[in-house]
Amino acid sequence: MPERSRESQFSHMRETARSIFLKALADASIAKGFARHVNCERGILRVREDLYDLNSYSRVLVLSLGKAANTMVEALSAEVGSSLEGIVASSVQPASQVRGFRYFQGGHPSPNGESIEAATAMLRTVEAQPASALVIFLISGGGSSIVEKPVDDEISLDDLSATYRALVHSGAPIADINTIRKHLSAVKGGRLAQAASPAQQVSLLVSDVPDATPDALASGVTMPDSTSVEDCYRIADKFDLQSQFPPSTRELFDRHALEETPKSDDPAFHKSRWWTILSNQSAIEAASDAAEQSGFVVHVDNSCDDWDYAKAADYLLNKVRELRGQFSPLCLISGGEVTVKVTNGGVGGRNQQFALACAERIGGENITVLSAGTDGVDGNSVAAGAVADGSTIDRAQAQGLNVRKALKEFDAYPLFQALGDAIETGPTGNNLRDLRILLAY
Repeated sequence: MPERSRESQFSHMRETARSIFLKALADASIAKGFARHVNCERGILRVREDLYDLNSYSRVLVLSLGKAANTMVEALSAEVGSSLEGIVASSVQPASQVRGFRYFQGGHPSPNGESIEAATAMLRTVEAQPASALVIFLISGGGSSIVEKPVDDEISLDDLSATYRALVHSGAPIADINTIRKHLSAVKGGRLAQAASPAQQVSLLVSDVPDATPDALASGVTMPDSTSVEDCYRIADKFDLQSQFPPSTRELFDRHALEETPKSDDPAFHKSRWWTILSNQSAIEAASDAAEQSGFVVHVDNSCDDWDYAKAADYLLNKVRELRGQFSPLCLISGGEVTVKVTNGGVGGRNQQFALACAERIGGENITVLSAGTDGVDGNSVAAGAVADGSTIDRAQAQGLNVRKALKEFDAYPLFQALGDAIETGPTGNNLRDLRILLAY
């Protein structure tokens, strides 16, 4: 194939991958998810299989928290009307505010002062609700840090941040980190639901966690906690956390003074319901539909969720090469997240690191790889992710860019940005984990 035609084909497939991702974002949007699963007619609110007569409650209160908090409350208000009231806590400023709501801008990935103010306001508001009230929780990823209050007032914001840092850098798995976070929090691990009891409660979830572990979303603020204080002490011993915690946190562990979180038999959950409105599966299905409409044979493989990015790159590229012998053109879609252990990093994120690792492995091949976050934010960059293909290495070298150095220094964004292959959507107001889209032709 002439060189110019080959360049044109590479460019076309990069645009095709980008188009599939953007169509998936649009089809798995908060507005469309709510339109499918939530509606209100004559004061009767339907949430998937549940019906709520809003006129029968003494008060209807809405608490929205997480990266998608602004868009979720807008979507609910569009269905219900202007009668709603409550609190919204997100990590980004809303383009406009819904009347009747108080807004907080909490921190992410670490709590800030407004995180604590938001949690305090939510606790005070729900603690005053009687059994005749309905509390609607709108929960999305990022809520763990956006709404937070230490269970012990002796733990200051600085100590809370230091505790978070110790946990994140301890080498403990995320499930173990969340176990301790839940028991150190006045809102996590079902404690926000416990505070809202005896009111009727329903939680609408836009999930950025694996479907099998919905209570991991925002550290399960409205769900029973399956972990225990004994788990916390065991994890702290295993990872030598006491020596890394600030004194106010360490003291709770030294004295074995942690209090238990509410479990499934707690009365707080007798009048509680939970419904997933959108999840990573929603994004996968939307991407699959878009790829099929573009003429691809689609396969889905989520095996590498939570794998190291380099291992995931090897696995998915081998899978593409294997399937390409049977199907063409092929689109392999993979949901979930890969992991990157960053040391002295530059500007980038797990999606761009994954895409660049793939670029190194597919030089000259008719394979295109896109990896991006549905929240529009990848690591510490302004990009959602990036797209790479068999021409990426040659195009980078032609511009004097050092791929190996960018990979080693976790500095993928400047390289992709220079090539025009960074995907910059801005924050999407949604959060359904990541999508990897691999095209072979």
